[in-house]
Amino acid sequence: MSNEKYDDLFTAEDEKPTDYKAILFEYLMYWPWFVACLILCLIGAWGCLRYQTPVYNVNATVLIKQDDKGKGSANGPLATMQDLGMLSMAGNFDNEMEILRSRTLIKKVVNTLGLNIRYAEPRSFGYALPLYKHDTPIKVWMTPEEAEKLVTPLNLQLNCTPDGKVKATAKYIQNGKEGTTEKTFDRLPGVLVTPVGTLTLNAKDSTKIQEERTIQVQIVSPTSAAKLCQENLSTEPTSKQTTIVRLNYNDTHVGRGLDFLNTLVALYNADANDDKNEVASRTAEFIDERISIINHELGTTESELAQYKQKAGLTDLTSDAQLALQGNAEYEQKRAENATQLRLVEFLKEYIERPENRMEIIPANIGLSDNGLSTLIGQYNEMLTERKRLLRTSSESNPAVVNLDTSLEATRKNIQTSVASVLKGLEITRNDLNREATQFANRISNAPQQEKELLSISRQQEIKASLYLMLLQKREENAITLAATANNGRMVEEPLAGGMVGPNGKMFYLIALVLGLGLPVAVIYLRNLLRFKIESRADIEKITDVPVVGDIPLTDTEGHPIVVQENRNGLMEEVFRSVRTNLQYMLGEGQKVILFTSTTSGEGKSFNAGNLACSFAFMGKKVVIVGLDIRKPGLNKVFEISHKERGITQYLADPKHTDLLSLCQPSVISPNLFILPGGSVPPNPTELVARKALDEAIEQLKQSFDYVLLDTAPIGMVTDTQLIARVADLSVYVCRADYTHKSDYELINDLKRENKLPNLCTLINGINMNQRKNGYYYGYGKYGKYGKYGYGKKYGYGYGYGYYEKQ
Repeated sequence: MSNEKYDDLFTAEDEKPTDYKAILFEYLMYWPWFVACLILCLIGAWGCLRYQTPVYNVNATVLIKQDDKGKGSANGPLATMQDLGMLSMAGNFDNEMEILRSRTLIKKVVNTLGLNIRYAEPRSFGYALPLYKHDTPIKVWMTPEEAEKLVTPLNLQLNCTPDGKVKATAKYIQNGKEGTTEKTFDRLPGVLVTPVGTLTLNAKDSTKIQEERTIQVQIVSPTSAAKLCQENLSTEPTSKQTTIVRLNYNDTHVGRGLDFLNTLVALYNADANDDKNEVASRTAEFIDERISIINHELGTTESELAQYKQKAGLTDLTSDAQLALQGNAEYEQKRAENATQLRLVEFLKEYIERPENRMEIIPANIGLSDNGLSTLIGQYNEMLTERKRLLRTSSESNPAVVNLDTSLEATRKNIQTSVASVLKGLEITRNDLNREATQFANRISNAPQQEKELLSISRQQEIKASLYLMLLQKREENAITLAATANNGRMVEEPLAGGMVGPNGKMFYLIALVLGLGLPVAVIYLRNLLRFKIESRADIEKITDVPVVGDIPLTDTEGHPIVVQENRNGLMEEVFRSVRTNLQYMLGEGQKVILFTSTTSGEGKSFNAGNLACSFAFMGKKVVIVGLDIRKPGLNKVFEISHKERGITQYLADPKHTDLLSLCQPSVISPNLFILPGGSVPPNPTELVARKALDEAIEQLKQSFDYVLLDTAPIGMVTDTQLIARVADLSVYVCRADYTHKSDYELINDLKRENKLPNLCTLINGINMNQRKNGYYYGYGKYGKYGKYGYGKKYGYGYGYGYYEKQ
């Protein structure tokens, strides 16, 4: 078909309004399909709800405590950065919520409770009852390290008997191949070794087996189990003004959900406490290391003092020496304190300059007398702790982490500068003290040399002893700090079962309702879409805008092809009367010749031409029907005429010596009906109808008859009809329902566009009234108009079926 043809078709189709009422009634005619499908879908939804494992909701609320960041250092660098917007603490609560939902924390919960091992007891229709803890008589255990290597789930079936025997069947996939391992245990505990891991089976004393039971166990990797738990867990704040988070967890077993939330909060607090205690832990390690060193040095100094006194034989100092040394005692004490601070600052400087301690907590509270340095170290440790907490839920590219890194670097440099400054100041103080001590040393120049050495050793002993005692005190203070750490999260509402949340019964029934109505609609739509044969007037109207003059129902013509009778008001009589009226309306004044053709043979053009001729004859019109399908005459069969009868071919072959009217045979059906058969089949049918004799023959028939009906050959197969069309006033193009292909019928558009058939119209033949849609169509659609003339009840829906049952 050419593009212009398609354009004409689409334009004609687009101009036609959509008959939504007809579409609705077309689908309503299949109401049993809708009812049956709806019932099946609802039954299916009920079955799914009946045998699907229910899911329960468990919820709890937790208060997240917010530390006062920068406490005691309102003017410190941390507070300054917060004021400038470089470091925001507003998102700390959101960070804590993300930590609660983090896969790392949930994986710890999975390993603690063994949630990667699920138990179930099979029931009828594939339903499995979830089991947990005391519900199952057997506990299966697999190390988390081995379970983590599982790529696919390991399925284990345990058949338990009251005598204590257990048959274990493990199914797994290894290297893409399925495998099975079976073993029977006379008693438990027992070990089942499989290629993917080793399983340990233990019996629970509290759960005795009264009858045979089958337990299904599924083992997955802790990571997979944590991912599933993470999907079932949700966290949300109770309001914008509080730091209380609501935890909602969905699980098929209420007890498992309660244990999950309790363990989640407990492990969250444990991790938070570890973070808080990191500074104190690092300080404890530093103090223990220094105590060990000082203890060794103090022991050495005391040994030197005892050996010196024994060697020198010293027992008591003279009173003069004592008086001379009293003035020097004060400075010696200051020198001892100064040496202690120098040693601590040197220890701290050494610790800071170690490369491995670059991103580690700096020891605090070690006895430094410089408060500014101690405050700066405390601020640095707080920022470093905050950085580590942020890295748990984000990456180093996070703007908050980048800002912290910048602040940490700046604070660390400040600390190094402060340490150098403090160290320099202590050295200056030491020089001053040494100078003053030298003056007193000159005053006691007469003291024995032994006493000087004794004082030197005693001073060293005193320095180390005081440092040792101070470190012991700081260790106790740090231990108190470790013991006094409070939980970061407090349970406000204990975990409580909130009821069943799945499966959603309303959603299942809604889906069943949609499917129950949608599936028949889809099937009917696809069924109509895949039909490639003409079935009704609607198909004709979609293909062409050629007027339809009638719809002929399917009838049984084996007994007699003529189905219309005189003085009867049956369905077929009324149908052909309607077609007759439409044709008369299309014929102009003085026009009498009606041509019948079709696309292919077998579409009923001879049947319709013959019955229409009878209908014209019953109204008192003198009618002749001419068999111009001279290749394969069909008119003889309709009127039961012998094929040996002479016909129009004799006249066309020799018009001068043949009387045309003598070839017209009167019909026994009506005295007004005459039949002009086709006659003998000629060897040159096309050349025969192309002769001028056909025009002369039609002129003679028009003078003698009121209507001349021409039964011609199928125009889609031969060109005879196109030649005969020159003598016709009206052309009836016959198609047959459930027989004529839509693609073949599109020939009518070419005929109309090229004006090959005059005054073209179409007739639908053989519509099956037993089909639901066609029965409705004829009862209440096109022929429902008979009700206006008193035929409504007689020619309604029921009559159509009754008529064919009678036939």
